[in-house]
Amino acid sequence: MGGGEHGSWCDIHFYPPASPIGHREQLKVSSSVFVHVVDDDQAVRESLGDLLRSMDYQVMLHGSASEFLSAELPDAPACLVLDVRMPGTSGLELQEYMTRINISMPVILMTGFGDIPMSVKAMKAGAVDFLTKPIREQDLIDAVATAVRIDQGRRNDLVHIIRLRERYKLLTPRERQVMVLVATGLMNKQVASELSIREATVKMHRGSVMRKMGARSAATLARMAEALNIQR
Repeated sequence: MGGGEHGSWCDIHFYPPASPIGHREQLKVSSSVFVHVVDDDQAVRESLGDLLRSMDYQVMLHGSASEFLSAELPDAPACLVLDVRMPGTSGLELQEYMTRINISMPVILMTGFGDIPMSVKAMKAGAVDFLTKPIREQDLIDAVATAVRIDQGRRNDLVHIIRLRERYKLLTPRERQVMVLVATGLMNKQVASELSIREATVKMHRGSVMRKMGARSAATLARMAEALNIQR
């Protein structure tokens, strides 16, 4: 795909899934999940779009890297199916640029001209998969499913961090001091010594911290502190 370096549309095809059973029906997904396809060949874009829509994905087709970057991206789980060889900005260049501007959408790269160095470079840059043509339908479906799960997990983690930050804001300055010390594994007596306060006061602040943060144990509190990048 892409540029004048590939053959005609008739030379590019998809192999059917290896399994004859209704595998597609087992892989239907929520229609709120988006797949972006970037390829300069319109016929290829539409073919990929038809396949992915049959899996109930919302599909957005883009004819170039610049077209993708200028599009309004829905705030929903998504992944990018990206041709490597395109006029202007290549797939690898777009992948690198997305990393620089902090677009975290998982990327699946594909090409009819892939080689080992290119594949290694793509995977090191964070690509979920690197598919070479002719592409099996099931390989693409599986790669997209994996990429979407990654993005869903990333979004869930982000929501979790946002909620933790909101809870952390509710802590008083002293409670934050107690939290970081408890998270490092110090006992109440040690925390009291560090802060030059009574142990009973530490217990009071610790109980308030646990309640506000929604932590049931010191281990949980330690994981929260780590997620928030709170250090002593």
